[in-house]
Amino acid sequence: MSSILSTRLLSPSQKELLLNAKQNFVDYSAISIEYLPVEIDEEFNNYIFTSQNGVKAFLKSMHHPDIYTKNVFCVGEKTKLLLKENNLKVLETAENASKLSKIIVQKYKNNSFFILSGNLRRPELSEAFKNNNVRYKEVICYNTTLNYKRFDSTFDGILFFSPSGVLSFTKENSLTPSWAFCIGETTAEEAKKHTDQVVIANKPTIENVLVQAIKHFNSPLFMGI
Repeated sequence: MSSILSTRLLSPSQKELLLNAKQNFVDYSAISIEYLPVEIDEEFNNYIFTSQNGVKAFLKSMHHPDIYTKNVFCVGEKTKLLLKENNLKVLETAENASKLSKIIVQKYKNNSFFILSGNLRRPELSEAFKNNNVRYKEVICYNTTLNYKRFDSTFDGILFFSPSGVLSFTKENSLTPSWAFCIGETTAEEAKKHTDQVVIANKPTIENVLVQAIKHFNSPLFMGI
């Protein structure tokens, strides 16, 4: 039986997936999120959300009814779903900020953009916009705090759901000889700085990360069958 560490707290149904697969696991919160007030700049008609947390912070501060007429661009299917659930019009989405920036530069270069992101944001969007003379304004709408925790035991697999989670875990722990199971390419890029044993989820969901770990550790090769 393998041992798995999740760097975010799992829901009862998510824990059930691991229990049914006879996997030992521990879960904890590698990061904490603090939502900040958002000052909306009415000059912009195009909004970019790089995560679900950006959407949640925005919704807490939203008090302008004309926001429903704005165009929205976002990173991730879960972010898109949250936006649509709140009746916001999603024009374009991509699996990471780098791919979204390419879409915007190719198709919407002459527009201006209001970016809502976190304090540990990656630079792909702003660098692409600067290099291609795309007008934008960026605001920090949530803070991510890394929760450092040292583990005395090693795990067969570590589940990561953001680059920040990788940064938090590796501050006090080594990733080797564990396998890193990552929710997407951006998270995997951070994990690959510490190990070459990286598996990326087929879909950017928590459940798919769990499924990839279960498949890996229940495979005949890993079990020595």
